[in-house]
Amino acid sequence: MTQILLLNGPNLNLLGLREPAIYGTMTLNAIERRVIAHAQRYNVRVQAIQSNHEGGLIDALHDARIWANGIIINPGGYTHTSIALRDAISAIALPTVEIHLSNIHAREAFRQHSYIAGVCVGQITGLGWQGYLLALEGLLAHLGVGWPEENANETDLKPSP
Repeated sequence: MTQILLLNGPNLNLLGLREPAIYGTMTLNAIERRVIAHAQRYNVRVQAIQSNHEGGLIDALHDARIWANGIIINPGGYTHTSIALRDAISAIALPTVEIHLSNIHAREAFRQHSYIAGVCVGQITGLGWQGYLLALEGLLAHLGVGWPEENANETDLKPSP
């Protein structure tokens, strides 16, 4: 069975309360539940971890090298500061997708640089909580995990009248 680590960094435990105009009103728990349910459609297991501590995130990545096939990470503020987190992702050599609720490239100058992106297979920013589902879809495609729609007939893909 394909297994994914969904890793969320500092302050994301405050989603739903923290600056809802930027980060939305959905809680992290609700986002995690939606990702886990979506993954089940593909017979994929997701383990969700959140930490406000850089070392906790690094430990989770090191542990994931034993059991996970890939990583979805929202590094939060560590995106712009943590070479150690970048090195941990690089060291475990698992395909990783970076996700951000807000568009970091349209925000303050200090938020526009990601130390993490260079060691990831992709980055999704600015699409709110739905970006997590897109990150999962993209990671599964990268891993070659079949999508339920793969077996659909072409007629199933045509728009309804």
